[in-house]
Amino acid sequence: MTGLFPSLDPEHEQGPRKQGLRRIPLRSIIPNMVTLLSLCAGLTAIRMTFEGRFEFAVYAIIAAALLDGMDGRLARYLRSTSKFGAELDSLSDFISFGVAPPILLFGWNLHSMQSLGWLAVIVFAIAGAVRLARFNVMLAEERPAWQGNFFVGVPIPAGALAVLLPFYLDMIGLPVPQRLAPLVDIYVLVVAVLMVSRVPTFSGKKLGRVRRDLVLPLVIGVVLYAAMLVSYTFQVLAVSTIAYLAYIPFGWRSWNRLAREYGSKADELSLDGGPCTDEDGRD
Repeated sequence: MTGLFPSLDPEHEQGPRKQGLRRIPLRSIIPNMVTLLSLCAGLTAIRMTFEGRFEFAVYAIIAAALLDGMDGRLARYLRSTSKFGAELDSLSDFISFGVAPPILLFGWNLHSMQSLGWLAVIVFAIAGAVRLARFNVMLAEERPAWQGNFFVGVPIPAGALAVLLPFYLDMIGLPVPQRLAPLVDIYVLVVAVLMVSRVPTFSGKKLGRVRRDLVLPLVIGVVLYAAMLVSYTFQVLAVSTIAYLAYIPFGWRSWNRLAREYGSKADELSLDGGPCTDEDGRD
């Protein structure tokens, strides 16, 4: 008896089948469960959009982003990384970050443009799918170590949160009425282009150790940011998004400086600089 369902991880099913069902440790399942929770959050965001509960849709996307940042780190910490987990993570990212945010914008504002608004949704989703697909097929490429601190293009979780900037502004008292839908449409297309572009963006994956005297201020700063995010969600999201977009030129400048220093050429970029299999760092 081999069981009713196929193996969770087919890559371990090579060779002759053994009698009975092979047991796997629970720690191997936990990262994939977190990934599926992220997927559920993305789907919930779509449901909240259909119901006109746009604030809750944003909260669900934020939850998906937090869970997406956890699964890869859990997989590495528990030593349960797998190709299956990486592929599942990409599929989850596509729904939560490539589909849910533009649908939210369409239900909130872009529907007034009818087909042109829907076209922006389609372009953003396609850009997300292309980014994830290109990222996965280029994993085998060897890259210089210095490139590990950069993404090339805006990663899809960051793009998902950044594309919602018009909604954040509307929520904090800077109205974005439907007559401004063409500007929102253009903004969505700009973020989509940034995701599939070759513009280097800082990833922070290779940050060095923190000096002992800076540990406490860093911890306090992170806690304060989290508290502000909970208390003033849309204000913090708006400021963070604007700061992130404003920092992109500095990341580009840093890339070019390092490229010259290490004798590399900027036109030889690949999609991502790190040795991981997803945007948040899963091996």
